[in-house]
Amino acid sequence: MFAQVVFPLPFRNTFTYSVPDLLKETVQTGVRVVVPFGKRTLTGFVIDTSDTTDIKEKIKPIRDVLDDQPIFTKESLKFYEWISEYYISSLGEALKNSVPYGSDVESKKTIVGDKDFSQELYVKEKNKNSTKAKLLKAFTEKEVYKISQLQKVVNKKSIYSTLNTLQKIGAVTVLNQIEDAKVRVKKVKFVKLTKTVDEVLQHMPEIEKKSAKQTVILLELISNKEHEIQQSELLKKTKTHSATVASLIKKELVIVFDKEVERVYEEQYSEEIKDHKPTDDQQKIIDEVGKQIDNSKFQSYLLHGVTGSGKTQVYIELAKKALSQNKSVLILVPEISLTPQITSRFYNNFGKLVTVMHSRMSIGERYDSWRNIIAGKYRIVIGPRSALFAPLKNIGLIVVDEEHDSSYKQFDMGPKYHARDAAVLKAHFSNCPIVLGSATPSVESMYNAEAGKFTLLELKERVDNAKLPNIKLVDLTIEKKNRKLENSFSQPLISAIKDRLDKKEGIIILQNRRGFSTQIYCEDCGTIHMCPDCSVPMVHHIDKNIVQCHYCGIVQPVPRACNNCGSIKLKFFGTGTQKVEEELEYYFPEIKIERIDSDSISKKNKLSSILTRFKSGEIDVLVGTQMVSKGLDFSNVTLVGVISAETTLWLPDFRADERTFQLLTQVSGRAGRSKTEGEVIIQTHNHKHFVLQKVLQNDYHSFYKNELALRHNGKYPPFTRLCLIEFKDETERKAIESSKEFYSIIKKYENKLEITPPSPAAIAKLKAQYRYQILIKSSRKTDPNGKFLRNAVLNSYIDYNQKAKFKDVRILIDIDPQSVL
Repeated sequence: MFAQVVFPLPFRNTFTYSVPDLLKETVQTGVRVVVPFGKRTLTGFVIDTSDTTDIKEKIKPIRDVLDDQPIFTKESLKFYEWISEYYISSLGEALKNSVPYGSDVESKKTIVGDKDFSQELYVKEKNKNSTKAKLLKAFTEKEVYKISQLQKVVNKKSIYSTLNTLQKIGAVTVLNQIEDAKVRVKKVKFVKLTKTVDEVLQHMPEIEKKSAKQTVILLELISNKEHEIQQSELLKKTKTHSATVASLIKKELVIVFDKEVERVYEEQYSEEIKDHKPTDDQQKIIDEVGKQIDNSKFQSYLLHGVTGSGKTQVYIELAKKALSQNKSVLILVPEISLTPQITSRFYNNFGKLVTVMHSRMSIGERYDSWRNIIAGKYRIVIGPRSALFAPLKNIGLIVVDEEHDSSYKQFDMGPKYHARDAAVLKAHFSNCPIVLGSATPSVESMYNAEAGKFTLLELKERVDNAKLPNIKLVDLTIEKKNRKLENSFSQPLISAIKDRLDKKEGIIILQNRRGFSTQIYCEDCGTIHMCPDCSVPMVHHIDKNIVQCHYCGIVQPVPRACNNCGSIKLKFFGTGTQKVEEELEYYFPEIKIERIDSDSISKKNKLSSILTRFKSGEIDVLVGTQMVSKGLDFSNVTLVGVISAETTLWLPDFRADERTFQLLTQVSGRAGRSKTEGEVIIQTHNHKHFVLQKVLQNDYHSFYKNELALRHNGKYPPFTRLCLIEFKDETERKAIESSKEFYSIIKKYENKLEITPPSPAAIAKLKAQYRYQILIKSSRKTDPNGKFLRNAVLNSYIDYNQKAKFKDVRILIDIDPQSVL
């Protein structure tokens, strides 16, 4: 028996391994196997098996099988093959998304250095900035390193040839060590009665005379339905010790055994169970989509519902229909910030059939959730983009909530898939309907609805007779002239906050910038304090008294003088969420404020705790970044304030107008979701801007038509398909030359493609890597499915790799980029 195996590495080959007799029962399509790969040991995915092979060379055997049940079937493999083909990655890279982090087995290089010899060689080294010198210096300070640690020390990936040189002269030894999976099944000790309750009670009089502690343990076990309890819990409850349990084991009344336990992620946030009867409009949508669930038929729906129109209730009713037919349900949400509320509502309706999958869970919780999805224990999965790959079987419904959100796009590693677009294909392969929901649909989705690819469904009214909020634009230029601007707050916004506080109503303030001050500027020479590794300013965080880069994470002390001219005349400009919070505390010292941004909610369940306290009225004001604009549903919120409407409007990106309209409309929708009318105050420096006027009028359709015309003139999606190719290296010359070399190859396709010459990215340097980009546009009229574009890029990439002058320059291929920054 032979198995075809692929690896989560950037090459497209399939490798054949023989299957030892002992493993023939367990090796099948869809399981992971541990195999030798060159000098390494890796985990790969079995994509096929056969009884024969044409390979004449010696075939290596599989060493182990990691899975009891397949992660994917031959049928579901088609989805991963599509991801691989469309987003130009290897099949193994696509399949890597199907397993939780930490569950693979692989060999890792460990390098052991000779301290004294390294010191001797370092002293002799003339160029102390060379890779060799940096490595030698590292080994004078510490003897043992992982390869990844050394790459960070020298700030370079390609260090293997230098390490080989050092190994040949005896300065270091390179070891290949097999690392087991970081996460395993959790087993704990349980105590269980070995006899019937009647038999144990016969022994009780004698035990009572001699040991009160043993008696307490037996009574506790008798009172338990299963007559078994986790040992640590039993000892804590009875205030006894393991020696007491040991005595009962000797009497053959109890046994101690290992039992698997599930690590379950528990949200602290919860809501009261309410019985919602669908409105007539909701019921029409439920009936329409329900037909496709009944018939196991693929159909894409775009649900355009105003904020507060009850889209979540529609999802719940549709999920009930899918479950009634023994099908499973996948609910995608754009960010973790949305999961507490939507998860609570699904738990209220479906109980223990629901699980979540997201990055705030521990690796153990994610692993157990994943295993129990495979086992069929969970039939509803809720999570952000990574939940798309949850191993659900027999899917009857897929929902993508807030489908317009850019966080559905994978941006930091390949394949750079878009979860919304990939979910449509997953629904197609699963023969089930998919519902894309939003109050502000993306231009592409609305265009697809108009073109007949999606069926448009609409909810035009809020539920419970709630009215859309009253929106006001406040021009800060005029406020400043009239001396009505208090730091970041205009007088109208301050007055509105005071009014709502007096009425004990909830307030949300949006400022889409983290930190305190977003720039530090020298008044003498005009220098802005920049990140040493990125082309962006450092941000001041007043709570920790540091400056930090929000791209690479580097932290520095707050500068006392300009690092260019030495002047101490430094000014702190810009407003982040911390400054907004501090100013509110100054104006309203008695109120309770909480901040929601990625700095403040990094601790587990912190977000759930904040939302619970805000719902109960313990917190008066929520201040946050775009996290507060998404999906939060609190009936007590009657005021939303936006500190600056321009944070996304001025970005040099073709989606900037759309993002601004969506953000402001979404955050406005948090206000007035009950009988009390809501108010939204948006502060701006340009109140006449078309986007802001359309937000003011709550006019999505006029905005969409205008944006569509701009996209058509600029040759942007939905009229074209884009591909962004990025070249990254710590040496700018290598990044430039590699991009020019690639451009010279792909230019031969410019009769059918619009190819821009290489240019620096808008953020030219990130994480010490210089970035150059080539943007390619392909017309949907001549290349409707983008196949010509993908073939051109892939063929050029293959040609480039055969001729490349700089093999170590990193190339990132992004099909359908959400941003060109």
